[in-house]
Amino acid sequence: MISFSVMALVFGVVFLAELPDKTALAGLVLGTRYRASYVFVGVAAAFAVHVVLAVAAGSVLTLLPQQLVHALTGVLFLGGAAMLFFKGGDDDEEVRQPADQSFWKVSGAGFMLILVAEFGDLTQIMTANMAARYDDPLSVGLGAVLALWAVAGLGIVGGKALMKRVPLALITKIAALLMLGLGVWSLYEAIA
Repeated sequence: MISFSVMALVFGVVFLAELPDKTALAGLVLGTRYRASYVFVGVAAAFAVHVVLAVAAGSVLTLLPQQLVHALTGVLFLGGAAMLFFKGGDDDEEVRQPADQSFWKVSGAGFMLILVAEFGDLTQIMTANMAARYDDPLSVGLGAVLALWAVAGLGIVGGKALMKRVPLALITKIAALLMLGLGVWSLYEAIA
C-alpha cells in the first residue's frame, strides 16, 4: 500500500534538492539542443535506475536497529543540509552533441549523462536515507522518481523561465532547511 504522506514528503525534499543541481541544468541544455521528448526518455530512465538502487540500499538499512538507523539518517541529512548551505558556484558541464538527432542517440546521450552525473549524488543518498527512515520502499521510490522526473521536465522544457522567476539560491536554501529539519528530527528520534 502506498503512503501518500511519505510519497509527498519525499517528493518535496528530492524536488527541492535536485532543482539547483547541475543535472537539471544539463537537462536544460540538452532540451534546448534536441527534441524534448527524446531527451526526457533518456533522462527519466537514468533517474529510475538511480532510484531503484537508492531504495534497495535504503531497504537494507532497515535491517539495522531502529535507533541506529535514525542516528545514521540524521547525520546524513545534516551533512546534506551542510552541503547545500555551503555549496559553491555551479560548474558548467559541457554536453557533447550526438552526431545525429535520432531517438536512440539523443535519449542515449541523456541517459548516460544523468547516469554518470547522478551516481552517488545527494538526492540518491537522500532517497536511500528516506527508504531506511520510513521503511516504505514503494512510497519513497515513487516520490523520488516523480520528483526527479518533474525536475527533468522543468529543466528540459521550462527551466529558463523558472530560473528567471525563482532565484536558485532561494531554492537551495529551502532544500537545505528541509534537510536540516529532517536531520534534527531523526537525531531526536534516535535519542528519545
